[in-house]
Amino acid sequence: MSQEVVLSIDIGGTFTKVGLVNREGKVLDKIVFKTNAQNPFSNFMEKLKLEAEALIFKWNDEIQILSIGVGAPNANSYTGQIENPPNLKWGGITPIKKIIQQTFDLPVSLDNDANAAALGEMLYGTAKGMKNFVALTLGTGLGSGIIVNGKLLIGEHGTAGEIGHVNVDPAGRMCNCGLQGCLETYASVTGIKRTVFELMADRCEDSPLRKINFEEMTGTDISDAALKGDIIALTAFEKTGEILGSKMADTVAHLDPEAFILSGGLSKAGDILLKPIKRHMQKRLFNAYKGKIEVLLSNATSAEAVLGPAALAWLELDHLTHA
Repeated sequence: MSQEVVLSIDIGGTFTKVGLVNREGKVLDKIVFKTNAQNPFSNFMEKLKLEAEALIFKWNDEIQILSIGVGAPNANSYTGQIENPPNLKWGGITPIKKIIQQTFDLPVSLDNDANAAALGEMLYGTAKGMKNFVALTLGTGLGSGIIVNGKLLIGEHGTAGEIGHVNVDPAGRMCNCGLQGCLETYASVTGIKRTVFELMADRCEDSPLRKINFEEMTGTDISDAALKGDIIALTAFEKTGEILGSKMADTVAHLDPEAFILSGGLSKAGDILLKPIKRHMQKRLFNAYKGKIEVLLSNATSAEAVLGPAALAWLELDHLTHA
């Protein structure tokens, strides 16, 4: 007897992950390919169709695909479109829901990748059993999904929870979104790389990071250097933790969440990032919240990014069943 699954598609600024996921959140199989977001969207769709069909063909006799879940940067669940994504060079508006629906002839559930990740955490991950929390995805940019009373906060225009674009410094770094001083220009893999390069320009300490150019440097390179005691990397994490922790304290004042769940490339640094975040967040918290807000690392590996869009699809299917 064939197993019921959803096809889950997580579109990132750097990689796209596609998986087959059952109702319990078990990933039967998955593939990863480069998004190549600087190329036209039509190129991406050709690659997605090719990779997804190969995956489906491999499992063809054993599965029944009920629907597709898609998480993508700047995706709007109300309009079914990706709208002005700073890290994808596909133009202003991409009607992605309609295109994927037509390509695969299956119902599609779409949302912002960080919103999908928050649902994945609630159904299958670190936030299982929580009703109020904020999921922060620290990757190429900074994504955030907010769960209030067990439901995703979507907002009036389908775009609630853009914590990555709150302002850190009005005269700060330019952001791909066109604003200046956004949080994601400091607290993301790209942001910490910028911090590292500023520190290397200002300071004369020796560092293994000096041998790596900006394009090739990864969050893992910076984490590894910090773990070995590199002063440039450790200072970069301290600065990142201070900025992110203080903005998380602001978020607590708005939402009073039970916890923040951190995922994405930068979260792989573990305590090197967590300790300064917690310290600076506690320092900035209004008294009523002190000692009450947890900061946790997601227990999902980056390969399990497909759990977010899968949760989106399963929740939509359940909603339709009970409607």
